[in-house]
Amino acid sequence: MKFFVTGGCGFIGSNYVNYLLTSVDQVSKVTVYDKFTYAANLRNLESHLDDSRLNIVTGDICDFDALVKAMKEHEIVVHFAAESHVDRSIANSKSFVQTNLFGTYNVLESCRQNRVQSMIQVSTDEVYGSISKGRSDEEHTLRPNSPYAASKAGADMLARSYYVTHNLDVRVTRSCNNYGCYQYPEKVIPVFIKSLLLNEKVPVYGNGKNTREWIHVEDHCRGIQAVLDKGLPGEIYNIGSGIHLTNIELARKISKILTRKTDIIEFVEDRKGHDFRYAVSSKKINRIGFSTQIDFNEGLSKTIDWYKSHQTWWD
Repeated sequence: MKFFVTGGCGFIGSNYVNYLLTSVDQVSKVTVYDKFTYAANLRNLESHLDDSRLNIVTGDICDFDALVKAMKEHEIVVHFAAESHVDRSIANSKSFVQTNLFGTYNVLESCRQNRVQSMIQVSTDEVYGSISKGRSDEEHTLRPNSPYAASKAGADMLARSYYVTHNLDVRVTRSCNNYGCYQYPEKVIPVFIKSLLLNEKVPVYGNGKNTREWIHVEDHCRGIQAVLDKGLPGEIYNIGSGIHLTNIELARKISKILTRKTDIIEFVEDRKGHDFRYAVSSKKINRIGFSTQIDFNEGLSKTIDWYKSHQTWWD
């Protein structure tokens, strides 16, 4: 089976490539197609660079001709490539619209022209917007509140249109917040870890009560593969863990593991349009046999250990 992975040198993409090459049978080729923006790093795949099955192509999903050519003769496309940092989307929305919308159109059209077997559109729980209680299932109304979330919601709608109009086997996954090794240091858990390792205060937005659901990136990768193996064309699958923490609780958990004192939080000006709470229902993906395997406390400890021992990577 030949896999084509966009954004395969980013955080989640590189973990998925590692998962394919170590845990999935009948993988004959994995092509990583990556623009190598600031958030991508070839070192994320350094343990596989001698694997004859791995092919790395430097390319932009906004370059349609190059994308179509690189994708030829691949059967499965898993689309991670995206601008993903909410703060950056607030400061410069244009690049998010271009990459996440126009780029996804190019991926879909390339899949159609190359007659790929299946495509996964990797999305986010942020497309549902903030909910005060309960959990968003796959039928929940899309109410994105940041330019990033809006661009991902638009990409999801494009994916649906290609399934309905062109009968392209595209499946959408919407994951909660990920954590694990190789996550770019601008995201919240690496920011908290880095601040504490440098004996600095942990910057927490607003009053710190904003709540997120957390899943280890390796569990997310297993969820994607479950959707490929057992999911249905045209369907959407949430990938969650049921682990919900406020930002204050998260900061205190990390400080406790690092045996730092309790007065480590510095409240900073809140993000514009900051969503208060995300939570997804994972019943649908559970019905096809997926469940998380990594305990949050154990996974967080191992993540912290990784950042402690890889300072040259995040520095």
